[in-house]
Amino acid sequence: MIIHRELSRAEVERVWSIDRSEVIDHIYYFENGGLVLKPEHYDMHGWPPGEAEKYTPELLECFDRGGWFCGLFDDAKLIGVAVLDVKFIGRNKDQLQLAFLHVSSAYRNQGLGQQLFEMARDKAREKGAKRLYISATPSEHTIDFYRRQGCIVTPEPDPALFALEPEDIHLECDI
Repeated sequence: MIIHRELSRAEVERVWSIDRSEVIDHIYYFENGGLVLKPEHYDMHGWPPGEAEKYTPELLECFDRGGWFCGLFDDAKLIGVAVLDVKFIGRNKDQLQLAFLHVSSAYRNQGLGQQLFEMARDKAREKGAKRLYISATPSEHTIDFYRRQGCIVTPEPDPALFALEPEDIHLECDI
């Protein structure tokens, strides 16, 4: 039985146990004001080298400032996670960033990502946000997932987040 619960600080590093494996055949690019899908093949096996070391301190900082970390568990195994930062961003300071959303490979296409997304959307609304901001890996599956949730390419990318991840597709979603 799959359950969800908030993670403790000591559990934050468990996010790297999620199986990120995926075969990617198409990548979105933002060109001339729109999304363009191009064929590119990647066979992803887990997290890129150095990813955990690079991003764990950022995740812990997010946790320490009150970020929301929700995990999906199959028994004791962490199979999915959503992280909502609580630092307001955007021109009107009315957006919260969905900083992390991943579901293990074997558990995809079961509605679990949508469940995590909806919980993050509800939490953002609770915190007073008007929109979610997502800096997403440009793979076809990822961007199509967010578009099905009602996300659109943001007309105003957050300058700091864009500088960190210029190849990502920067999205927003009304909540």
